[in-house]
Amino acid sequence: MPNREQILKIRDLSVSFTTANGIVKAVRGFNMDVYKGETVAIVGESGSGKSVTVKEIMGIHAPNEIIGGGSIEFTYSGDTGGKKTVDLLKMNPREIQNTLKGKHIAMVFQDPMTSLDPTMNIGRQLAEGMVQHLRLRRAEAKKRAAELLRIVGIKDPEKRMKNYPHQLSGGMRQRVVIAMAISCEPDLLICDEPTTALDVTIQARILQLIMDLQARYNISVIFITHNLGVVAKVADYVNVMYAGKIVETGKTDDIFFDPRHPYTWGLLSSVPDLSGDRAERLYTIRGNPPNLLNEINGDAFAPRNPFSLEIDFEEEPPMFTVNSHHQAATWLLDPRSPAVEVPPQIKRRIEDLKKECAQDAGR
Repeated sequence: MPNREQILKIRDLSVSFTTANGIVKAVRGFNMDVYKGETVAIVGESGSGKSVTVKEIMGIHAPNEIIGGGSIEFTYSGDTGGKKTVDLLKMNPREIQNTLKGKHIAMVFQDPMTSLDPTMNIGRQLAEGMVQHLRLRRAEAKKRAAELLRIVGIKDPEKRMKNYPHQLSGGMRQRVVIAMAISCEPDLLICDEPTTALDVTIQARILQLIMDLQARYNISVIFITHNLGVVAKVADYVNVMYAGKIVETGKTDDIFFDPRHPYTWGLLSSVPDLSGDRAERLYTIRGNPPNLLNEINGDAFAPRNPFSLEIDFEEEPPMFTVNSHHQAATWLLDPRSPAVEVPPQIKRRIEDLKKECAQDAGR
């Protein structure tokens, strides 16, 4: 896509944690780009490093954390109107809190109560950020707060503004948190598993709401999830993460219809088959993710990969280029490697997904 405006550039990010048992290397050389108005998903199993990565963007640091290296360059419009680029890793949390959080970068967590103060009514919580970052008078902020609640689909917003968080349902609380996140029209919205705790019907509404708001405000979105079914609905680009690294990256169609990494094949097999007419055994990922307390030699996925080669246990694979927007870190893409066919179950699942997407597009 021509004239894409890059707003986030992460290079070689490494994050470790000191524990009683040793040092856990949670993120091991993470790279990612985010452009204006696009949604980038990071998908992977629990413990793969997804949430740790985005917390670095927000300046949320644990006391036992060690930044091993890398950079997180964020580009935004400064107060004077010109573009400004900062390395978030070189800013202290207070700087990020005062200059970027809320106004330029916002986050929606899995549990809305993480973001809501149980002692403060909804209207006041919504207004606080706008008074601080947009310098609105309190009356103006309250008026805008009511409008934001209306935008995110909460009926009778004036009444709801007087409620406290415990008086709202889980889905309604998540809508309030989203309203708070977009209240200052940030450049970047980070959604960390925002629908996991909600029932399926509410999940669909929240996902649609996020997509509608992105289109309305031209916000860039980073969407963290372990659910590829969710990714298919919201993302333009997908990063598949395993053991602290990106192992495959590409447009959503690349990842769903032309996956190249065996780990991605396993994730695709976990997407529910809504047709329900497949009696065959699912393709599964055997074993468990590696213990990141231990040194990893070669490809971290090698012990679980039924197609692993000798070199997988000796040397980490580089990112091989599939096309201009699709890469995967697997030795199977090396020209010297033996040809490996995508498992038949995965081929059939891809064909089913294509049909499902075509049907959705026709509705």
